[in-house]
Amino acid sequence: SPLIRRVIAENPGPFTYFGTGVYIIGRGEVAVIDPGPMLDKHFEALKQALASERVTHVFTTHTHLDHSPLAHPLAEWAGCKVYGLPDPAGTHAMASLEEDGQEGFAPDVLVNDGDVFSGPGWTLEAIATPGHTSNHICFALKEENALFSGDHIMGWSTTVVSPPDGDMTAYMESLDLVKARGFDILWPTHGPPVTEVTPFIEAYIAHRRAREAQVVAQLVEGRSRIKEMIPILYKDVDSRLHPAAARSVLGHMIDLVKRGRVSSPDATPGLDSDYNLINP
Repeated sequence: SPLIRRVIAENPGPFTYFGTGVYIIGRGEVAVIDPGPMLDKHFEALKQALASERVTHVFTTHTHLDHSPLAHPLAEWAGCKVYGLPDPAGTHAMASLEEDGQEGFAPDVLVNDGDVFSGPGWTLEAIATPGHTSNHICFALKEENALFSGDHIMGWSTTVVSPPDGDMTAYMESLDLVKARGFDILWPTHGPPVTEVTPFIEAYIAHRRAREAQVVAQLVEGRSRIKEMIPILYKDVDSRLHPAAARSVLGHMIDLVKRGRVSSPDATPGLDSDYNLINP
């Protein structure tokens, strides 16, 4: 659009699709959202794209390794600050994957829900959307009624919700929140823009509820452990994603336990816990 440009990092993969899409907002004085991974070629591409601009803000939607590592180097190069939330300590569960967090990441400026940032011709509002991670923030572009949705809503795939930091209950609430805002378009960090926003989000919600029903059906059939369910529930999914899928099912289990539909003998339900349906 007239206010939005995108530079895609060369980090394609099972979590990133064609790569991390870095957004440049505005002209002259600009903001950058999710600078992406620390790749020299990518950094040079961003510098080229920003050569005639003054970068005033560098934002992170969250601190996974495909989103935030280049934030501070880019801000240092541009002479500005990094805005976002710090990496949640002690929550890393997917080491060596793009979906793991950048340990120790801390922004220069903490962003709160409802904070507004602006430049010539652009206004961004921070919208807290916990679920994919506890520190996930989307950014709404007022001038175009658009939302930069990070990994909260992606244009090519559903989102991984991986405990302990990912929270399925919070994720579903955040989907409802975004749906209620009535955006005209979503710009995810991975995948194409979403132009039919309400039907797309409704499909996202329906997918989660359908997955929950499948998990419950597995319990009814006598499978009490997540590892027994994954080959059945995700038989048509790239096996490289099965570890992430297991964590997503764990997210559903924790949500079901919270809602009193499932029980577990473990104080902290985990991947290896036994689960039982209450009043099947």
